[in-house]
Amino acid sequence: MRRKVVAGNWKMNHTPCSGAEFAKNIAPKFEAGAEVVFCVPYVALYAVREAVEGFPVGIGAQNLHFEDSGAYTGEASADMVLSTGAKYVIIGHSERRQYYNETDETVNKKLSKAVLKGLTPIVCIGEHLEQRNQGITEELLRIQVKIAYRGVNVDTALSTIIAYEPVWAIGTGVVATDEQAQQACAWVRGVFGDLYGKDAASKIRILYGGSVTAANAKALFAMPDIDGGLVGGASLKPEFVDIVNAAK
Repeated sequence: MRRKVVAGNWKMNHTPCSGAEFAKNIAPKFEAGAEVVFCVPYVALYAVREAVEGFPVGIGAQNLHFEDSGAYTGEASADMVLSTGAKYVIIGHSERRQYYNETDETVNKKLSKAVLKGLTPIVCIGEHLEQRNQGITEELLRIQVKIAYRGVNVDTALSTIIAYEPVWAIGTGVVATDEQAQQACAWVRGVFGDLYGKDAASKIRILYGGSVTAANAKALFAMPDIDGGLVGGASLKPEFVDIVNAAK
């Protein structure tokens, strides 16, 4: 059985103080079962990690650089992330791709660096609306997965988490239907199987992201190839508790 994962992506929200207070208030309300992660801004990593001390909640960053150090103003290395006590990192989110020129190739570099350092990457993939309308979603997801995992061995690949996020559903209030989300995640699992075999494909955890709410989480998480969610806006609200508990 693949353990469900629910990761909250806070994006550019919360200060260390407000984030710690929010996390401390809701962490005791999570029911046992799902693996829970708060992916928070760099400046809040340490404070939020301290706030959930003693609760089964992991902390993650929203990005990292693929070099260990250097003249990369505004960036943070894997070692810097680890120094805060964080254990997870989001890689290749569509907003990073759109606004900061993230590519499949940089996703591959960051994934490789993250697992080398002992972080668990949450690797984001997904299509734009025009690509879905053109009928190339499956082809696009295949390319994204193959490049992201290029040169990565099976044991390393299984230490990662994949998040399928249709770009047209992120922050729009429009959610993929249960069937659309399941179909896409099944395609992703199939590509992973082509790369690493059926046994590995049965073990890799694949999340759905894109306007996940307390109202739709239970049905989405019940799909056979959906192993939880990467949650944006709703992770900043008390309803995140209901989303997590829907995955127990």
